[in-house]
Amino acid sequence: MTRLVARIKLLPTDVDVNLDGIVEKLRTSLPNGMQIKNSVKEPIAFGLYALIVDFLLEDREGQMDKLENTVKGTEGVSEIEIMNLSRQAGG
Repeated sequence: MTRLVARIKLLPTDVDVNLDGIVEKLRTSLPNGMQIKNSVKEPIAFGLYALIVDFLLEDREGQMDKLENTVKGTEGVSEIEIMNLSRQAGG
């Protein structure tokens, strides 16, 4: 089955939110068949950082909705932005 890479920008609810903690919460709460490929912190302003996370998921109906709902429902996440959705290279 074709795998997709969804790049999502996550904004924390507060400047004091532990971004590494958000990544760990996501790793344990993602639905079956989904995983985190990579994550980086991106400075925004005044000590505030966003998380840019690449998620791997199967190219099936409803998978993107499940991913979005899981990410939005994670404690410490305020807003999300889908930056890119593409097929996994070599997969």
